[in-house]
Amino acid sequence: MEFKKPPDGGWGWVIVLASLFTQFLCYGSPLAVGVLYIEWLDAFGEGKGKTAWVGSLASGVGLLASPVCSLCVSSFGARAVTIFSGFMVAGGLMLSSFAPNIYFLFFSYGIVVGLGCGLLYTATVTITCQYFDSRRGLALGLISTGSSIGLFIYAALQRLLIEFYGLDGCLLIVGALALNILACGSLMRPLQSSDCTLPEKLALENIPDRYSIYNEKEKNLEENINILEKTYRGEETCKSTLASGDWKPESLLHKNPTTMAHTKETETYKKKVAERTYFCKQLAKRKWRLYKNYCEETMALFKNKVFLALFITIFLFDIGGFPPSLLMEDVARSSNVKEEEFPMPLISIIGIMTAVGKLILGILADFKWINTLYLYVATLIIMSLALCAIPFAKSYVTLALLSGILGFLTGNWSIFPYVTTKTVGIEKLAHAYGILMFFAGLGNSLGPPIVGWFYDWTHTYDIAFYFSGFCVLLGGFILLLAAVPSWDACNKQLPKPAPATFLYKVASNSSNV
Repeated sequence: MEFKKPPDGGWGWVIVLASLFTQFLCYGSPLAVGVLYIEWLDAFGEGKGKTAWVGSLASGVGLLASPVCSLCVSSFGARAVTIFSGFMVAGGLMLSSFAPNIYFLFFSYGIVVGLGCGLLYTATVTITCQYFDSRRGLALGLISTGSSIGLFIYAALQRLLIEFYGLDGCLLIVGALALNILACGSLMRPLQSSDCTLPEKLALENIPDRYSIYNEKEKNLEENINILEKTYRGEETCKSTLASGDWKPESLLHKNPTTMAHTKETETYKKKVAERTYFCKQLAKRKWRLYKNYCEETMALFKNKVFLALFITIFLFDIGGFPPSLLMEDVARSSNVKEEEFPMPLISIIGIMTAVGKLILGILADFKWINTLYLYVATLIIMSLALCAIPFAKSYVTLALLSGILGFLTGNWSIFPYVTTKTVGIEKLAHAYGILMFFAGLGNSLGPPIVGWFYDWTHTYDIAFYFSGFCVLLGGFILLLAAVPSWDACNKQLPKPAPATFLYKVASNSSNV
């Protein structure tokens, strides 16, 4: 049975709405974890570096496990993964309300919630791409705003819930809200027919391989049966020798009907064993070939100096650019800014400006006269300056202004796929993007603890944010230096040689004569 074509509408818009609410419900608390971070500091009395691991794990584990998440969605489908992950996120949040120490939060909030968010992100993106083709960019842009809206709303919501119900009550209520992910997941109806297990295109691509295995199996089947016969005869000989004490070859020639039937069953069994054994060997060879090709493609990607610079840049960017969304509330408290002066949480400002940045930077990337890579580098350089300016901000107004700038520039995630596509090509995008997301997750996991450790050592955030700004600036310059010649060479079409060149050569030859 054939797969249905992407409808680019219809039930697809229900999928977009369900995916948007899914990202809103699962990413709201982890992205707004800065509000919880302050409460955990007071509740457990641990250092800022150790406590920051909770939020960094929640954001980084999902990216680190992106290959596993993709495998789960491919194997079980987006609907099943969404429902299962909804239980993970809700259970992890509720379990965190009973945490006796910070180490328990590493598992319940950092790993369980983080892995659930990673699975949900992969599921929502995958099923949206299945339902949309010509409008895929619009659909993906809409569902990505769910996480930014979640950050904006959950920052204020969690603070309000903590004020009325305490930290434990807040986590229980937020976990209960996350159970609505189950309803969203039930709406994610698979596009393909239920009795069709593999895409038709994939089946057609695998036909030559199956025929080659079948032909090779026919050629080598006799050889495999001979080997099994030798083994079988040896075993029968040993048994008869041990039973009678002597060996008579003539006894093998006299066979009764029972023996003949037994021999036919044995031959049939041996053929089946030979076929399955050879099939397993061919399957193992094929898996090894795929693994070898994957390693070769990975090495080829890292030979591209622009991609190599890009992976260093995304790693440094997440080390330096992610901590403000987690630590900005504590920065305000360290600067003696009273909570009464907060008309809006700083994390909420970061969230809403991130949504605006994704939209505006995504629109700018569509203009042909704008080089997307230079635009991405520009956001990194400006962000590094904003990070270095945080130690000089001593009031709510300046901190809110810097939070807005950082949030807007964090929206450069919307143009990162454009840069990756221009660097490696559309055919290698999935492979390259998976590698880059792994290192982005690693940077997310390490950034906040490093900044927290700097505070624990120096009792100030000044050096910590200078370090963050330096990391982002270094990443921007590395990418710029590596990409400028290669990018211009790839995008600039050289003019064809002018006819005057040939006329010049002819004239010079005639003069020599």
